[in-house]
Amino acid sequence: MWFNKLYHPIKNTSYVLTLVFLVNCSKKDVFESGEQIIITPMAECINGFAGEYPCNDYDLLTHISLEEIGAEKGNDCWGWTDPETLKEYALMCTNSGVTFVDITDPAKSIILGTLKTKTENSPWRDIKVYNSIAYIVSEAPNHGMQLFNLIGLRNVVNPPIEFTEDAFYGEFGNAHNLVINEDTGYAYAVGTSTFDGGPHFVDLNSPFNPIPAGGFAEGTYSHDAQVVTYNGPDTDYTNREILIGSNETEIVIVDVTDKENPTAISSVTYPNIGYSHQGWFTEDFRYFLLGDELDEQNFGGNTRTIIFDLTDLDNPTFHFDYFGETEAIDHNGYVKGDLFFQASYTNGVRIIDISQIRSKSFTEVGFFDTHPENNSTLFDGAWNVYPFFPSGNIIVSDIDRGLFVIRKSKS
Repeated sequence: MWFNKLYHPIKNTSYVLTLVFLVNCSKKDVFESGEQIIITPMAECINGFAGEYPCNDYDLLTHISLEEIGAEKGNDCWGWTDPETLKEYALMCTNSGVTFVDITDPAKSIILGTLKTKTENSPWRDIKVYNSIAYIVSEAPNHGMQLFNLIGLRNVVNPPIEFTEDAFYGEFGNAHNLVINEDTGYAYAVGTSTFDGGPHFVDLNSPFNPIPAGGFAEGTYSHDAQVVTYNGPDTDYTNREILIGSNETEIVIVDVTDKENPTAISSVTYPNIGYSHQGWFTEDFRYFLLGDELDEQNFGGNTRTIIFDLTDLDNPTFHFDYFGETEAIDHNGYVKGDLFFQASYTNGVRIIDISQIRSKSFTEVGFFDTHPENNSTLFDGAWNVYPFFPSGNIIVSDIDRGLFVIRKSKS
């Protein structure tokens, strides 16, 4: 199926979403060619504010509070686009479970229901998606990994409902996070009690039957990671499966192609290490953007992103530091094209142009601040951002205020 989503302004406050199907598909086309969805922002970004929220060039499409969700605290989020209907869903993690929200038309968002935590509540819960199955881990004791079939969201009657898991993986108890390489169908749970907290490999290629596939303990505790099928400048590793771990005090690069014999490639540190928290490759795999969660608190200064040059995976080097405009703590960040979407706790989500990364220059081009009270060095506000929906809509999970859907302002 090939489709194109075209947006045009209507009057002063709306967008039109036009879905067009141009080639044959074995699956039923739910949307007819030319069908339009009018998207009207809840609050446009005008004169630096969208309602009560400071902003620059990003409108608020909708906001769903924690009270509406039925939780006390928010944490991670992720997104899922139904490959058949093209509907978009926000997967909102909280202290008590995961809530699934149909945000296809943000103004008419529907809370479909919640999958409760496996054991007990926890401030840490993370979720990823592979082949329309959600995989959920938590720091809650003995939580393991829950599997949930997202296809079931198509057929919810009388929402919201309480969902049940479709399968369970119990080869580890608690886990801090989970990453998935969608090219290979392998998951990597990090921060478990197995493999000294290093990545715990899981084969997901048999749906709802996850199989343990080893792990890597040499790089010590891994707080977060990204795993890719490498196609970057270092031709020694072309088409190899490469894990880059944010391991508290260093960045560790590992070849995990052979699950029985993962091989450490290199590691790299940097000045003023607080806590190497999370990072993301640029799309050409040449650079890696790291967020350190404690450097602002421990050493002072504004929000710092550390950029590494990974042209040679065997010899990674420090490239430069990028500093934001406030002292807020950065948390999770993701690259999409030439933009870096950074969830920065009390400073909300910052959108940064990284097109001049080779010349060591970043430029902030937009933001949406979900925590208008202050930009202090505190663990409040935006936890995560998901910028990968085909529509251009972006979801933000906020610790204190729940789920936001934002979008770049129309020109």
